[in-house]
Amino acid sequence: MPRKPVDIPPNAAKAFMRDLKAFFKEPDPHKRDEIAARQMHSLWEHQRPGDRRVNILDVKELFHAMQNHA
Repeated sequence: MPRKPVDIPPNAAKAFMRDLKAFFKEPDPHKRDEIAARQMHSLWEHQRPGDRRVNILDVKELFHAMQNHA
């Protein structure tokens, strides 16, 4: 049975998009990692029990997949 998608509150989605834009504007790789880590922790708050935890590489991959949507 398919699972219902995770419902992320609008304020969390807006913060994600702000960080997405900041990630690609930031030239310092360490600061880019900080941005991705912040979003990783934010996404953890919205995951269901039993879901595989999102890691920093997942967030960076998501940022790159969404780069043209920022």
